[in-house]
Amino acid sequence: MGLTGAALLAPIKRGQMFFRVAFFVPYVIASVVNAQIWRGLLHPLKGIGPWLARHGIPFLNVPLLGRESTALYTVAFVDNWHWWGFLVVVYLAATQSVPVSLYEAARIEGADRWQEFWHVTLPGIRPTMVFTLLMSIIWSFLVFDYIYVLTEGGPAHSSEVLATEVFNAAFGRFEVGYAAAVGLTMSLFCAVFVGIFVTLRRRGWEI
Repeated sequence: MGLTGAALLAPIKRGQMFFRVAFFVPYVIASVVNAQIWRGLLHPLKGIGPWLARHGIPFLNVPLLGRESTALYTVAFVDNWHWWGFLVVVYLAATQSVPVSLYEAARIEGADRWQEFWHVTLPGIRPTMVFTLLMSIIWSFLVFDYIYVLTEGGPAHSSEVLATEVFNAAFGRFEVGYAAAVGLTMSLFCAVFVGIFVTLRRRGWEI
């Protein structure tokens, strides 16, 4: 989504700063504030769903945070809403650093907009893409605040992740040893992805 947003925003010359700020604002707002805003919007009695139901659109009145089948996806959507604007700005800056001469050469060869994006833009921003992918994977292991504020891991543990399990085990059930083991496992998972990043750099990848 961040890459798509940057690709759509790159050709815009007038008002681009406005769009950058609009995309970036959710990222600079504290995560707890973001989560509380969406908690209110998704409230089963006073949120968007009941409001739409009162105005003749009842099929959208779904308790997304109250169903086991939708709770985790809803939290993921909220977290993504907060995160993707940051990626838009990062990818947009990387896209604008690609030499203009490469695009001009591609147009001379008859490339269309999609071919320019696939053969010029993507190779030019590959280091940024790999870095943001690595950071997104590592930070996904640390997600805690959105889940704890919105669902606390429920309903019926359907939105539980490793970070919330560590918290509940250490401070809820006082199983400190188990919590430490889970935390160490999370660190090992992150180390695997960091190791892949380091290996690719040693093999000459421009990342």
